Amino acid sequence: MKWSEFSIHTTEEAVEPICNILHEAGASGVVIEDPLDLVKEWGIHYGEIYQLSPDDYPEEGVRIKAYFPVNSFLAETIEEIKEAINGLLVYDFDLGHNHVQIVEVDEEDWATAWKKYYKPVKVSKSITITPTWETYTPQEGETIIELDPGMAFGTGTHPTTVLCIQALDRTVKGGEKVVDVGTGSGVLSIAAAKLGAEQVLALDLDDVAVVSARQNIALNQLEAKISVKQNNLLQGISGTFDIVVANILAEIVVQCIQDAAAILKPGGSFITSGIIKRKKQEVKDALLEGGFTINEVVEMEDWVAILAEKQG
Repeated sequence: MKWSEFSIHTTEEAVEPICNILHEAGASGVVIEDPLDLVKEWGIHYGEIYQLSPDDYPEEGVRIKAYFPVNSFLAETIEEIKEAINGLLVYDFDLGHNHVQIVEVDEEDWATAWKKYYKPVKVSKSITITPTWETYTPQEGETIIELDPGMAFGTGTHPTTVLCIQALDRTVKGGEKVVDVGTGSGVLSIAAAKLGAEQVLALDLDDVAVVSARQNIALNQLEAKISVKQNNLLQGISGTFDIVVANILAEIVVQCIQDAAAILKPGGSFITSGIIKRKKQEVKDALLEGGFTINEVVEMEDWVAILAEKQG
């Protein structure tokens, strides 16, 4: 079978939204070639990646590759993807070179080659993320999350995801009820459950994400703790929760603040990321206006995570 490799040279800040666009368009596997992965630090003793070669990465910027089956609809799909990516300019994303290349590849060439980019990574004090095909023996006190990046929204090592996992590691004490808004691969829901949350509700509007999250949750044998629902942010969600975590665009975080406040118990935590640095103050101001106290603001590369507490 022939596949089309869609490659775009862009920036670090555009990686997450572009990957979401590609998955929503039906990509069967996405590769992120980010040279920062070769030197990235996620905190003391975190983030060691093995067996990555600099020859596989661009000198600057980020290259994203996605794979689509060659069919009669391919040209239309590619044009829709380009249009959606250019639409990110409305949200002030820097797309960098925004240079697109399309090449045809054989199935056997891409089906295994892209796996070289994904190795076990320790992303927090307790959590290590490992792809399903890697054999990894956890050390004492280390918790493993298994992901299949071929069916997911990345490997869980993007800075915004890492910041959220680290915040969950500091916040979850055991027995909490958690809502994960915009769950994607389900990695934050899985992290919350493995850290001791009693019940997790994973939400995403995208049906591809819902399927992907359920598969990864099953892979980690957490179906009893995590339920996945197709839902538009927090609309219509009721009940009382201890933690809301949202790794989404800053503009969308702002839209969620009232709904998050409505379902969080007094003193409950609202963990947010997906926030580019220049949007940090906008989100902080909205949280304060929405009745939250800001406990932590943590930055990694160009990204920000905010841990806020609902005032009693």
